[in-house]
Amino acid sequence: MTSGVVVLISASVLALALGAWRLGTDGRFSGTHLVRRSAGSDEDDVAPAAAPPGAELVTAVGQVLGERATLLQFSSAFCAPCRATRRVLGEVAGLVDGVAHVEIDAEHHLAATRAFGILRTPTTVVLDASGLEVARATGAPTRHQVLTALAQA
Repeated sequence: MTSGVVVLISASVLALALGAWRLGTDGRFSGTHLVRRSAGSDEDDVAPAAAPPGAELVTAVGQVLGERATLLQFSSAFCAPCRATRRVLGEVAGLVDGVAHVEIDAEHHLAATRAFGILRTPTTVVLDASGLEVARATGAPTRHQVLTALAQA
């Protein structure tokens, strides 16, 4: 085989492997992550997700937490999967009592985006009634995945 064919086959295999990995991980909820402390904190390192002020960040952007849980969605204006995520999270919030859906524009609320460690949109963070992070997912989750994550809250 010529070197061009080998490069083409190698690139195709690499692209297929990366696509399969993204397909398997997008929209899946995982456990809590480390969240940075607020800007007024004396410490520069990170703290466990139980310590950060998730409720304060949500209320700082003018939103109210749900009585049972909050589905916090970070999105951006030109994000196509964000629209599908908005629809799914809105449906779930309508089905489950005490659950609120809060959408935050990641571009306009950089402090909250940085505090939660958001690297891509859409990212969905499940907060319990006290505002502590229970789970998060990057990509567009399905309704079943969201309901399963809410069961943890």
